[in-house]
Amino acid sequence: QVQLVESGGGLVQAGGSLRLSCAASGRALNINTMGWYRQAPGKQRELVASITRAGSTLYADSVQGRFTISRDNAKNTVVLQMNSLKPEDTAVYYCNAVTFQYYWGQGTQVTVSS
Repeated sequence: QVQLVESGGGLVQAGGSLRLSCAASGRALNINTMGWYRQAPGKQRELVASITRAGSTLYADSVQGRFTISRDNAKNTVVLQMNSLKPEDTAVYYCNAVTFQYYWGQGTQVTVSS
C-alpha cells in the first residue's frame, strides 16, 4: 500500500503561481511514476503532468510551459510548480502514484480567479 498526502493549493488571481506538494509513504520504493491529475466540475479527471523515477516528464498540452513537475526520490515527494495560472486551471488536483496499481491522494482545491 502507498499513502499520498498533498499540500498546497488555494485561491490565486489569474497570472499568479501556486505550488503543490505530495509526499508518499508506505511501499513508496515500489513507485515508478508519480504525477498530478485534475478534475473540474462536470469534467473528467485529466492528467496534468507526470514524472518517472528516472526523471522523464509528460505534460498536458494545456499546461506545457507554465507548469513544472519535479520529484525527490530520496524523500518520495513530487512537486508541481504552477505559474501563469488561468481561470481554466481551476479544479481539484490529485496526486497520483503508480506501482502495480494506481494510488490517489485526497485532492486539493485550486481556484484561479479572473
